[in-house]
Amino acid sequence: MPNLEYPGFTGLSDQVLFRAASTTEKTTHQPRAVIIYGWGDALAKHVVKYADGFQQLFPSANQIVVLSPISRAMWQSSEKRAEHMAHVVKAAFPSEDANTHDEGSVLIHMMSNTGAIFYTSTLHAYRAAYNKPLPHRLVVLDSTPGSTDISLATLPRLSRAMTLGTAAWFPWPFLVTQCLWATFLAGNHLLEIITGRDSAPVTSLKTFQNADMEEKSAKRFYLYSKEDQIIFWSDIEKHIAESREQGWQTDAVIFEGSGHVGHMRLHPEKYWNNIKLAWVEASTEKNDT
Repeated sequence: MPNLEYPGFTGLSDQVLFRAASTTEKTTHQPRAVIIYGWGDALAKHVVKYADGFQQLFPSANQIVVLSPISRAMWQSSEKRAEHMAHVVKAAFPSEDANTHDEGSVLIHMMSNTGAIFYTSTLHAYRAAYNKPLPHRLVVLDSTPGSTDISLATLPRLSRAMTLGTAAWFPWPFLVTQCLWATFLAGNHLLEIITGRDSAPVTSLKTFQNADMEEKSAKRFYLYSKEDQIIFWSDIEKHIAESREQGWQTDAVIFEGSGHVGHMRLHPEKYWNNIKLAWVEASTEKNDT
């Protein structure tokens, strides 16, 4: 059904929105689809602002917006998350378009670790549908990935991220909610150690670094800042180095003064210009190979 709150969008599920291209006129260096994964518990009205920015850059691209509730990322099984992401696969890769020349003309944009969890769940959903890696030319990593370790160093940042999305649910002070989440995360981590089960962030990172799931021909473009209080810049730079060592092509832009997933709001011109340039470079390099 059309989403009256966000004109032009159709709700494919309670987590996935679709908007058709604003023009049928094809121009050079335009993706045919842009898939946007919001950060943890981000409201649709905030994630849609990114969709509007992409519509200005690439008006001939269909758009899929994915909301990223932390509760589903934390407590749903990987199989259930992939089942929910089947809506994304059907919208971005309709069966009649399979194996066409522009099938891989897709731009992925994911924000924070929770957005990354649902992106990698989409990789599993695509593999289940077509038995091959999801084709795309560029994946933009905004403020992700961070460390998957639960320790005294990372627990304050992770519990703060959880609290930011849920503080409004409770009548007590922010710090109380953060302490409750820190206790939960520590207990959940202990349970994972006992059972030998990987957490959702660990599973997500393993999937993203698996060439059978994530195409090595796709470029990785990292956007981050040293002022991010949730995802440390050093963790992102470590991931960039590891990706390069493993054969992925990477590029990055550092922003000054912006916090977690705050780069677009503080530096809109730099943000969108660099994404457009990264797409042109990625699509040109793909066509040259």
